[in-house]
Amino acid sequence: MKKRLYEHIDNAPLVLFRIFFGFLLACETFGAIATGWVKNNFILPKFTFSHIGMDWLQPLPGIGMYFYFAAMGILGITIMLGYKYRFSMIAYTVLWAGVYFMQKTSYNNHYYLLMLVSLIMCFLPANAYASVDAKLNPAIKKYSMPAWCSWIMIAQVSIVYFYATVAKFYPDWLNGNFTYNLLSQSVKPEGFKDIIATRWFALFIAYAGIAFDLLVVPFMLFNRTRTIAFIASFIFHIFNSLTLQIGIFPFFALSFAIFFYPPETIRRIFFKKKPRVFLPAPEHEGQNIVRWFFIPYLIIQLLLPLRHHLIKGDVLWTEEGHRLSWRMMLRNRNGYTRFTVKDKATGAILPYDAGSELTPKQNSVMATRPDMIWQMAQHIKNDFAAKGTNVAVFAESSVAINHGPYTRFIDPEADLAAADWHYFSHSPWILLYDENGNNIR
Repeated sequence: MKKRLYEHIDNAPLVLFRIFFGFLLACETFGAIATGWVKNNFILPKFTFSHIGMDWLQPLPGIGMYFYFAAMGILGITIMLGYKYRFSMIAYTVLWAGVYFMQKTSYNNHYYLLMLVSLIMCFLPANAYASVDAKLNPAIKKYSMPAWCSWIMIAQVSIVYFYATVAKFYPDWLNGNFTYNLLSQSVKPEGFKDIIATRWFALFIAYAGIAFDLLVVPFMLFNRTRTIAFIASFIFHIFNSLTLQIGIFPFFALSFAIFFYPPETIRRIFFKKKPRVFLPAPEHEGQNIVRWFFIPYLIIQLLLPLRHHLIKGDVLWTEEGHRLSWRMMLRNRNGYTRFTVKDKATGAILPYDAGSELTPKQNSVMATRPDMIWQMAQHIKNDFAAKGTNVAVFAESSVAINHGPYTRFIDPEADLAAADWHYFSHSPWILLYDENGNNIR
């Protein structure tokens, strides 16, 4: 196994992935400006719901975020061209991590995956061929790479698909309710909708989704099934692109197929002029990077999605342990949250319109996410503290999962201004229920 990890193979897959990846990064960031995503998530809001612990990370003032995203778009192009690759890749990773941790209103799992793959790419020799760097400095030009450079990507995408499969084994997915609701809301053309947004098709999509996530990686690993798996992957992701409108993710997911095909095949198709020359390579090249970075990294990736099993309550309801767990396109949450602010010194109820502080989308998403409800309570507390008033903040909140009945979500007697947020344990102010719908503590 160790010998296979460090044997040298043609580096065509990594080089081609760099070109695709850089192009997609540029599309993602320039597209975010063109579609109004930057405006709606960073320019219009008075503040953003950053990841807890990163509250200091707020958007640049004025139109600064347009320049921020434009810089990322330019870096995407330089990555694609392989110009000052290492600097460009590290800079993009840092800037995209800032975007990811800065806001949760438009949270999407592929933003997380972009950050992880960008981090991985910082350590890989993706500019050793077909790059401006290799043209300017022929000493770095190489035609091969250690096999672990491909296996790291295969391991990452395997983790994503495995946990995406496991997460789907719950009643509303297995009975097709969630997929029916999703297709009913997402599919726009009426003629197309009459076929797609039906119960039988929703049930088909639900089980096809499980089968695809479970089998696509194993099928891609074997020669006999690889082409079938790629065709299925192409159909699956293009269907998602047309119906769900999820940006670059379908094309990003498809690009990982490069690493499953024999490197010689990629070279013959995409780099016909690339010579097949493998010079003697250092034994166990990159061993320290694999041992001290990638092995711990993969262990963390395997463990993070399991953390919700250590937290009391159903993650589908509490959301505790939901993020960073590849629980993708899994449920729909609707609800409302109203805040009551009480002066601790006088006991008087103070008027506060949370809606005036938030954009409509922020208000809608915040109302059903416990971490964002808690963050809003902290924002209210700090807002009044700046005026010299010490307050308690209470929330009246109800949530419905997958268009089910509305159920009280937050303990109305809990002072959220004084409450703590727990990363790896249950926050007691989030109400739990038994199978009969009775509140439990």
